[in-house]
Amino acid sequence: MAEPQTGLVRTIGRWSLAALMVNTMVGASIFGLPALIAARLGCLSPVGFFLAFAIIAVIAACMAEVASQFQETGGPYLYTRVAFGRFLAIQNGWLTWLTRIAAVSAVANLFITYLAEFFPAATTPFTRVAILTALIAFLAAVNYCGVGGGKQLSNIFTVSKLSLLAFFVIAGLLALAFHPDIRLHPTSTAATYADWFEALLLMMYSYGGFEAALIASGETRNARKDIPFALFVAIGATTLLYIAVQYLVIHTIPNAGRSAAPVVDSARGFLPYWAVRIVAAGTLISAYGYLSANVLHTPRVTFAMGERGDFPAFFGSIHPRFRTPHVSIMIFAVLLLIFSIAGDFRWNALLSSVARLFVYGSVAAALPVLRKKNPLADAFRLPCGIFFSVLALAFCAVLVTRMHRQEFLVIAVTTGLAFVNWLAVRNQAIGFVPET
Repeated sequence: MAEPQTGLVRTIGRWSLAALMVNTMVGASIFGLPALIAARLGCLSPVGFFLAFAIIAVIAACMAEVASQFQETGGPYLYTRVAFGRFLAIQNGWLTWLTRIAAVSAVANLFITYLAEFFPAATTPFTRVAILTALIAFLAAVNYCGVGGGKQLSNIFTVSKLSLLAFFVIAGLLALAFHPDIRLHPTSTAATYADWFEALLLMMYSYGGFEAALIASGETRNARKDIPFALFVAIGATTLLYIAVQYLVIHTIPNAGRSAAPVVDSARGFLPYWAVRIVAAGTLISAYGYLSANVLHTPRVTFAMGERGDFPAFFGSIHPRFRTPHVSIMIFAVLLLIFSIAGDFRWNALLSSVARLFVYGSVAAALPVLRKKNPLADAFRLPCGIFFSVLALAFCAVLVTRMHRQEFLVIAVTTGLAFVNWLAVRNQAIGFVPET
């Protein structure tokens, strides 16, 4: 694979890349998902994360080989472009965009849920819409007027999120160890196959994001060695964190599956009142930080694709005064508001997972194609790579079948728009064509 000079400074090491992946995976979803998982799997919900880890590890293994063949910046969109051509790359780009819109919309709803801890009226229909509108409008305005403020907000919220989770997990595990009388013993749940599949699909949402860090591979010191290392370290560390949070939730909340704010409800079982309020406030900060980071970064993905010619050209517009991708920012904000109002946390999480599985499947399918195109490539070679590719595709295909009619309709509309987009640009030159 050719290694063009991109002009990017390669400063990201393997541990820094692993930390970046952990940060992108451990979003605010962990503050809402434990209740949904507990409702389906009960006391077996921590086991569910082991299964989810096995699935995502297979997908990540394929991603590691494919990503290690590239020194360019681009992520799954680039891999699909080289392996299958422009049509599937554009489909991948639109589905990735949908993935992020739905993921951020889910967290916007989670923000409302935790805000109700301080302001109970937040969940009433009119107030909910008003708060969502103000929330998204403010973030859009910050990023519309300049990226500097957006970066500062993103950095502050990242530190707050990880610090809060560390405090919650350490305090909870110590409390259960030294005060076993507070430990609850959840009853067994007769989980059906449908429960397991939906739980695993929701868990895919909690792992989503590691592929986003691969977009920065053009700034990685040694992508071919560092990406596989970082992927497995990040996914392993994230799994341990999720299992710890899930364990605390089911052992400190009666009927954990009915909790609207599982982390705060769990904290009530082992923390004093003032500390519970800090956890609730910290959760709000974390959720808002996730929104902040995505309103900052996602419009720049569509901006780059618009500039390249693979999205409608207006996505590549730059504001003459603020020098920001203002059209991409405003379109993303409007769609984010629509999805946030129209769907709740669970629906948006499921939609994001389904769309993401199409992206994962495309990368798994690219593995044998790229091996054939570049049999001598100096890259990480996954042992039994073809087997893992087929297995990853099978996992994605089975989980995708669990989507409901509403998710199917949104996916169909998105792929239809991508097809129209491809028809409009197929004969135009593109701004970047990787050499093979």
